[in-house]
Amino acid sequence: MNGGATVRPAWLVRYGNFLFRYRNALFPVVLLALIIAFPPKYPRGNERLDNLLDIAGVLVALAGQALRIAVIGYVYIARGGRNRQVYADGLVTEGFFAHSRNPLYLGNILVLMGLFVVHDNPWVYLIGVPFFLVGYAAIVAAEETYLRGKFGPGYDAYAAAVPRWIPRPRGLARSLDGIRFNWRRVILKEYGSTFAWTGGAVVLMIYDTLARFTYDQRRAHINSLLVVFAVLALGWATARYLKKSRRLREAGAS
Repeated sequence: MNGGATVRPAWLVRYGNFLFRYRNALFPVVLLALIIAFPPKYPRGNERLDNLLDIAGVLVALAGQALRIAVIGYVYIARGGRNRQVYADGLVTEGFFAHSRNPLYLGNILVLMGLFVVHDNPWVYLIGVPFFLVGYAAIVAAEETYLRGKFGPGYDAYAAAVPRWIPRPRGLARSLDGIRFNWRRVILKEYGSTFAWTGGAVVLMIYDTLARFTYDQRRAHINSLLVVFAVLALGWATARYLKKSRRLREAGAS
């Protein structure tokens, strides 16, 4: 469904504007509260099945991160708005945005769903999945209302031609042809959020293990996860140093 000229409910738009303003604080708090309130559970009490779910969850989250990296590396669109309100200087329709109107939000959703699978508590699925899906739908509704009001028929034509969520793969190579991948921008924009979810996934796996076993019973497994976390933390610290020291800047930045 493209949703080109769909009129979104007023309450959904208002909720989306609220979430857009406070999502950077609210979303992590809700996610953390769910994880703490509802401890991880072993599916059918089976450790092997739990390990398979961990792998599946990480793969789903990695798919979301890969999508975000691809989008940001080719054509970046600022999602922070202005003064914590929805804002856009222009209508971005190049690169991945020629195939999905919200590829970055889709990447976020995949990362969240992957973390839910790693944690694997039924209550987290029942509460967290609807909360975040409705939340992102509301934010998109608020953004669409703003863009339609600012760009009028130009946005209507874009919305009618490009799916709201699921990317249309046909012609993607042609859309990216001639656009240089900006790996510096990817590192500068993504190092924090990437560490947050990858480090969080590792902590969840440790939490999951210690909920069923003592440290001595799973010493090797837990130590290997701690090493992975240390490597991720080192990568985060290196990227942060390069950014703050301005040793790594986007191409063309003064």
